[in-house]
Amino acid sequence: MQSPEELIDVLHMEDLRNESHPAIFDRNPGYDMLIVRLPEIGRVLEVRSVGFVLTHETAYFYDRERSRFEMFDDRFEGPHRMVDAMTDRLMKGFMRYQERIADMEDTLYGDRASEGFMTRWLEYKRDILRIERVLMRSSEAIKGVIEAYEELESFPVNHYADIFEHMERIMRNATLQLSKLDYLYNFYNVRTSEKMNRMIYLLTIISAVFLPLNLVVGFFGMNTGGLPFSEGSGGTIYAVLLMVSLMALTSGIVYFWRRKVEK
Repeated sequence: MQSPEELIDVLHMEDLRNESHPAIFDRNPGYDMLIVRLPEIGRVLEVRSVGFVLTHETAYFYDRERSRFEMFDDRFEGPHRMVDAMTDRLMKGFMRYQERIADMEDTLYGDRASEGFMTRWLEYKRDILRIERVLMRSSEAIKGVIEAYEELESFPVNHYADIFEHMERIMRNATLQLSKLDYLYNFYNVRTSEKMNRMIYLLTIISAVFLPLNLVVGFFGMNTGGLPFSEGSGGTIYAVLLMVSLMALTSGIVYFWRRKVEK
């Protein structure tokens, strides 16, 4: 029996050594090559790639750290165990994103969104998009394995179908979480725009109330003769009363105009 190094094409060896190679299932006359690339969710999102070579008799795992092949006891169960363990870890890790997005949803609906909302939103959006993109290729590779070997009696089709179903479930969940993030983004923009509109509206009212007062102050501040109330000791009181009256009149006009608009 030939060793894997003698059996495998040089280009395929380069693919197996490549840690960032996308998932693929490639059939060849003497062997089949399977590369599965799955996200690993820890403190930061990482992607791990594992490569397998399946011959007619057995299967091998390529250990990149030691640059050598490790033979499995079983042709199909060996790769299944490794990929299944990675998929289970991914499913458990993805629940953290669900919980974090649910927390974002609660804080936003409760009007308690912090200043770091958009930073977290961008982080979750980027990570989930990457998870979805990587899983799409891996699920296609597993589907290819099922279609290639499902007629063999020794092939545990249910085991590989279970992996495929788990990957599809995570992708559906990722699509759902992306939709939630888009909805939260739209809701956040609406709330932010609403607060900004309220602030501009308040500033507009204040400007409307104080505009006549600025006009009166500017008028009495002119360095010319014959100004009203410039003669006598009560001029300042009269000017203040005039400004207060104008302020009350303007406030009343703004109040009734606001009520009319709201109706």
